[in-house]
Amino acid sequence: MFTPKGKFAWYELMTSDTAAAGKFYSDVVGWTTSEMPSPDGKPYTVFNAGGVGMAGMLNVGGPTAWVGYIHVDDVDAHIEKIVAAGGKVCMPATDIPDMLRFAVMTDPQGAAIAIFTPNPAMPSPARPEPPAPGTIGWHELYTSDLEAGFNFYNTLFGWTKLTDMDMGPEMGGIYRLFDEGDHKQMGDGGMMNKPPHIPVSCWNFYFCVDSIGAAVDRVKAGGGQVLNGPMQVPGGGWIINGQDPQGGMFSLVANKE
Repeated sequence: MFTPKGKFAWYELMTSDTAAAGKFYSDVVGWTTSEMPSPDGKPYTVFNAGGVGMAGMLNVGGPTAWVGYIHVDDVDAHIEKIVAAGGKVCMPATDIPDMLRFAVMTDPQGAAIAIFTPNPAMPSPARPEPPAPGTIGWHELYTSDLEAGFNFYNTLFGWTKLTDMDMGPEMGGIYRLFDEGDHKQMGDGGMMNKPPHIPVSCWNFYFCVDSIGAAVDRVKAGGGQVLNGPMQVPGGGWIINGQDPQGGMFSLVANKE
């Protein structure tokens, strides 16, 4: 369940309708769902791929959004470092008994992240790797300040720059590929100055699917919207940016059209 320190290791959908969102993402991405108990008594849904948890979901009764969890060795120490760097605490350090300790923060430009430290005794089954359907294949930061945003993640989590791609002014300018430490050829994600239609800095996550064309049909059939794409990206993959029926932003990536 938990990838090495300094990397995104979990993803959580905060939504206003878990039943509807569970069906939508199960149909679109191919996940199965299971329920697990939580300390506050509220149901917590796990999205599974290959029988292993990939992401979670809970009902917050408010705006719908995905947040990524970064694995750190000491949540409390990282809270201090993030605040010192200009970030903010949205939810203070909280324990999930026998499982993990976590906190929800924003980076200095306002993008939400969560940090967590798992209980070392927790089982950690092997997870399928991208581009297997249902895995998370890409992480994308839309930020108000590319250089400051990159420096924050480089300093706090050790992420490194791979290359800058000039996408042109109509596509947002520089797109920076970054590596979380596993030295993939194309890296783990990209960062860019947010376009005007995105009101605040935020992270966007790309879920791997079998075929982008078939997935587009499933998005539309499930009441979601395709906001951008399908389009081919460097490396040969195909992507879309979409919105789920509750208003949550997500993206999909596939190796074939």
